[in-house]
Amino acid sequence: MVQASSHFIAICSDSVGETAEAVVQATMRQFELPDTEIKRFMNVRDEDELSRVMEEVAERKGFVAYTLVQPELREAMKEEAVRLNIRAVDIMGPMMQAFADTFHNDPKEKPGLLHRMDDNYFRRVEALDFAVQYDDGKDVSAILKADIVLLGVSRISKTPLSMFLAHKGYKTVNIPIVPELTPPAQLKDVQPGRVFGLTIQPELLLKIRSERLKVMGLPNNVQYATSTRVEEEIAYAQSLFKELNCPVIDVTDKAIEETAGLIIRML
Repeated sequence: MVQASSHFIAICSDSVGETAEAVVQATMRQFELPDTEIKRFMNVRDEDELSRVMEEVAERKGFVAYTLVQPELREAMKEEAVRLNIRAVDIMGPMMQAFADTFHNDPKEKPGLLHRMDDNYFRRVEALDFAVQYDDGKDVSAILKADIVLLGVSRISKTPLSMFLAHKGYKTVNIPIVPELTPPAQLKDVQPGRVFGLTIQPELLLKIRSERLKVMGLPNNVQYATSTRVEEEIAYAQSLFKELNCPVIDVTDKAIEETAGLIIRML
């Protein structure tokens, strides 16, 4: 028998399920739901496989969010949901119907078109390789090759933001800002509008650093996680951003996706 968690959400897709999971993750932020498991069932292409997915969802008393482009599978999903008394949320169907009704066009009904290996796919792969290779200022020569340059103090989420932007196809390099280190000279040669400063409320950064030290088993009274040091680093970073005349984004209480959206709109 499958071990039941407090909350179980299934993602059922005839492709990789990324779209449905993104919607579920965004919605989850509006709720306090500890011990929630999201499980992807990918490349579901026939009714027998779909039935097995739904049996597990029923057993674990969860619900399913699905992206199925083939009409017969969507219909099978609805029938299984009724049979097993499961809540099933169609993520893509209503949007496809809106396109068809408004623009008088029929969908291709081919799974996986979002992830086909076209130019955009290879651009994302290249950007991800770039972000990994040059993460955390490993090679400052990458600054002049990047689409986006992120500046910020330690533990301000530069790396996850870089990876998210790379997934969108932007070659991103992130540079740590430390008062004792001279900023890379290449920053002054970057095309205007490509450098972005990240800042955060000192209280939140102090909490993040203290938690990091706790996870690593280190004492929380080191200089790195003192209010004096945190305020000094943020003030230094702000002065550098002003000198570079770059946009500054306060990431306090912002999701990675939200910060990335702001950056992309400003490019």
